[in-house]
Amino acid sequence: MIAAKTARTAFHPAPAALIAALALGLGLGAAGTADAGPREQAKRIHDRLVGTPPSAACLDQLEAKVAAGNASDAALDAITNDGGSDACTDPAFYNVTLKNFITPWTNEEQTVFAPLNDYTATVIGIIRDEHDFRDILSADVIYIGNGVSPSYSNASNAHYEAMEDSGVNLADPAQLVESTQSAVTGLAANATAGVLTSRAASRAFFIDGTNRAMFRFTLLNHLCTDLEQIKDPTRPHDRVRQDVARSPGGDSRIFMNACVGCHAGMDPLTQAFAYYDWEYGDETGDNGHLVYNAAGVSDPDTGSRVQGKYLINANNFEFGFATPDDHWSNYWRAGPNSALGWDPNLNGDGSGAKTMGMELAHSQAFARCQVEKVFKAVCLRGPVNATDRSQIDSMIGTFEGNGYKLKQVFADSAAFCKGD
Repeated sequence: MIAAKTARTAFHPAPAALIAALALGLGLGAAGTADAGPREQAKRIHDRLVGTPPSAACLDQLEAKVAAGNASDAALDAITNDGGSDACTDPAFYNVTLKNFITPWTNEEQTVFAPLNDYTATVIGIIRDEHDFRDILSADVIYIGNGVSPSYSNASNAHYEAMEDSGVNLADPAQLVESTQSAVTGLAANATAGVLTSRAASRAFFIDGTNRAMFRFTLLNHLCTDLEQIKDPTRPHDRVRQDVARSPGGDSRIFMNACVGCHAGMDPLTQAFAYYDWEYGDETGDNGHLVYNAAGVSDPDTGSRVQGKYLINANNFEFGFATPDDHWSNYWRAGPNSALGWDPNLNGDGSGAKTMGMELAHSQAFARCQVEKVFKAVCLRGPVNATDRSQIDSMIGTFEGNGYKLKQVFADSAAFCKGD
């Protein structure tokens, strides 16, 4: 049982059989790649990553590297666009492939049919510039358009829609530029948490409810798991909030055997978001903005920095946990969810969204999730045999050992699925 507005749109991945059928129909399955030569493999690498036909010069460049046994280098050439002697200059990997890859993470419906926004643009920039991908859940970072009008606004997505409409080249660091949220949005640096405090994520997941949606969709998008998959009723339930009824339908067994499984671990973690809310701005909320109760601010509903939404339905069980601050703890470091691979170098507790985002991003589940998502996006299928699973394990090792650069994962996936 998930209180208030946590039980939102369910995640429905495309059936594996459908993906396989589409791949086969497009000639992209294993049988369709037999006896491909270096030029065909080079074109397939470009097609998978960029989605447009390569120029003759670009194809020549990629073919030479594939023929020399450097397929991953060829894939990086297809997407790096670093000028000089590089003949591959199509920015579609960033403007189309990555935009479509990331956009579903930014909304509850998990649809690709949404305009460019600060969440998507920031993740694109982090991949392009080969930053530590774990920073997406904790860093003081944002990417904006250089000289694009209108400029960034806390109360509008018009800046990013203008970037998309005008065809800004997201592959160009002079056009999509890195900055900090603290400089652009005015949010205090210690209150920033990568895309978790982006305007797009805040509009989607902090609006209404009790802020549990931000946590649930972060699990879905970045640890590839949902609450039902990791529910554990053996954890202490001392920090389950007041809005969760202890005897739903008059039966306390439901709470102990069902509700606790999610809330015992989730509620201590979502305490990290206690100072955040979304202020509507208009009746739809589309022109609203993120609100953060900084030090010295007292919410009229709670008398502390904690947002009033943390008192929603407090009468459901008044003896439940009343959130006093933003100190979070990870109860899932023990028990079956220790299998998510929490970083032993972190403490497992802290204050605020930044440190909690770091806790999630430094897990082994985070690394595996990113690699598996990229493999599926590039190869047009999930792993189907031991060879595929071994490749994913190998790419996870490279990802973790090479500074968590996701661009390399795209390149390695394309090289693996180039056909023989």
